[in-house]
Amino acid sequence: MKILFFVSSMHAGGAERVAATLANGWAQRGDTVMLVPTYTGRGDCFYTLDEGVQLTWLADQMSKRCPGVLAPFAKWFAIRKLVRDFRPDVIVSFLTNVNVTVLMAARGLNVPVVVCERTNPAFSNSSGAVLKRLRKLTYPSASVVVLQSEDSVDLFHDMVPGLDVLEVMPNPLPPDLPDARYRTRSPGDSTRFRLMGMGRLVAIKRFDVLIRVFGTLAPQFPDWDLVIWGEGPLREKLEAQVREAGLASRVSLPGRTSQPWEELSAAHVFTMVSQVEGFPNVLLEAMALGRACVTVDCPSGPREMTLDGEYAELVPLGDDTALSDALARLMGDAVLRDVLGRRAAASVRERYGLPDIMLRWDKVFTRAGVRPQRKVNAE
Repeated sequence: MKILFFVSSMHAGGAERVAATLANGWAQRGDTVMLVPTYTGRGDCFYTLDEGVQLTWLADQMSKRCPGVLAPFAKWFAIRKLVRDFRPDVIVSFLTNVNVTVLMAARGLNVPVVVCERTNPAFSNSSGAVLKRLRKLTYPSASVVVLQSEDSVDLFHDMVPGLDVLEVMPNPLPPDLPDARYRTRSPGDSTRFRLMGMGRLVAIKRFDVLIRVFGTLAPQFPDWDLVIWGEGPLREKLEAQVREAGLASRVSLPGRTSQPWEELSAAHVFTMVSQVEGFPNVLLEAMALGRACVTVDCPSGPREMTLDGEYAELVPLGDDTALSDALARLMGDAVLRDVLGRRAAASVRERYGLPDIMLRWDKVFTRAGVRPQRKVNAE
């Protein structure tokens, strides 16, 4: 099968990492894959690609003489030419702005197009009025529209009427994710315990709430510290909150990390308190690494990942008392942390492993009118 895969960029990001994971998986099973970042500034590829993935920068295919106002038309023509030259069996596209452009460029070329939303579209503020209008006009022509979570489906039907085929496709776990490591503490061990959050330091992540709730628990759990990994515009405000609460020795914001899985594995409890998510990879990976997790029931993803709270503490969004109680249960019970972490890892690794997600993608391709061909090894 020949797959033409459009993404916005291949910078360090969640959508880009999923694109690399899928492209590598398809290439490794024998599909012919061309991965095309559409960012006109070109950029670099942050993620390692399999040698079978053909990386083609759309910027290199566009006329260098096009001024800024004509760049969208140059992009349109470049995409259309790639489709004609590559002659794919199916086109896959990530992110709303890319999806709209690809659908317009591929019109009339008789190639199935699968477009994928990478956030919860009902809550995302990344699409302006014009883009939302274009999405409403173009998405009904897609062969399949893919969302990341079940609780986005009804809302998206209301936002974009006339969709014939809408599918839900969660992100796969990275195949190179380390095995789960479980934290134990021997008698006399002086190692401090670590509660961890991770994400951009922006309002929607609600780290101010996490700091405030931890502050109420800190006297009860003197051997626990809070570590929040990430960077963003709210750093100074959050640091001031920590100082004013007298928590400077107990709460740290060390910035970005180049080894997120190592840091997640070093946690004793992971927590996510976001106002909204699309499909929170960090929660999925924390669970897969065997961390006991506390998450708010925000739209979207946590309820599905945890199977209604069976594999993590799931608390109502905005209920600080419930959040405090859930954290206290795990911070105060090593056995519960161990059991919950082990069960979480087994559950998500079974449900979100790359082989299973690729089989689900094959079903999407079939619904789009393409029959994936699998190579059979001769014995």
